[in-house]
Amino acid sequence: MTLEIRNLTVARGPRRVIDDLTLPPFAQGEFAVIAGPNAAGKSTLLRAIARLLPAEGRVTLDGDDVAQLPRAELARRVGFMPQSLDARSGLSVLDSLLVAMNAGGGMTRAAVGGSAHAVAVLDRFGLGDLALRPLNALSGGQRQAVALAQAMIRDPRLLLLDEPTSALDLARQFALLREARALAREGRIVIAVLHDLAQAAQWADRIVMLSGGGLAAAGAPQEVLTPDLLRQVYGISARVERCSLGRLMIMVDGPAEG
Repeated sequence: MTLEIRNLTVARGPRRVIDDLTLPPFAQGEFAVIAGPNAAGKSTLLRAIARLLPAEGRVTLDGDDVAQLPRAELARRVGFMPQSLDARSGLSVLDSLLVAMNAGGGMTRAAVGGSAHAVAVLDRFGLGDLALRPLNALSGGQRQAVALAQAMIRDPRLLLLDEPTSALDLARQFALLREARALAREGRIVIAVLHDLAQAAQWADRIVMLSGGGLAAAGAPQEVLTPDLLRQVYGISARVERCSLGRLMIMVDGPAEG
């Protein structure tokens, strides 16, 4: 299984948020991180892949053009975790998964084991005790965990996570990223937008660095996260060193001079 993105352009009015972007193919079993400064086009890229935004160019999954897939088939193959769920919803956590299960049509509760399947997904992500709680009674971090469960309810081949750690404390950030990599190792492609480059370096197989809607760099963390690239993309002076466990660490010393 591969995901290929070629000549992708996403415009908002006269501005091209993503401009003729072509990326190296994403492979089955890979956990990739999309990084870059604010307004680089990271979330827009994920939403365009999931067909949540109109786009020009070509996105193919398993050789199939995503733009040509029926909605039900797209929902079966692609799971999308937004930055946050609607905090006003009175649906229970369990009911929200049952709704997500039938997103796009074509999949009934009975086809996947109904409530038992939803409960099993909640248990996997440590949310079983929240099953009957309404979404509007959850903390931001709990809703974010529920969003991941919703994205996984159909067991998609491609999982897209838009800033999945933004509302989580350190322990839950660690747990979610460990789970994201485990989901990839089970045979999926998992792509996450992350701002924390240290987390990206620790967990990602590959980092795709965007800047101004285009590709600045792509490769293994140690290939992408260099002082020169951080200066070029973020406008900072930074050191990239390794800790006692051999992991990459990024220390920002200030704005880049000159």
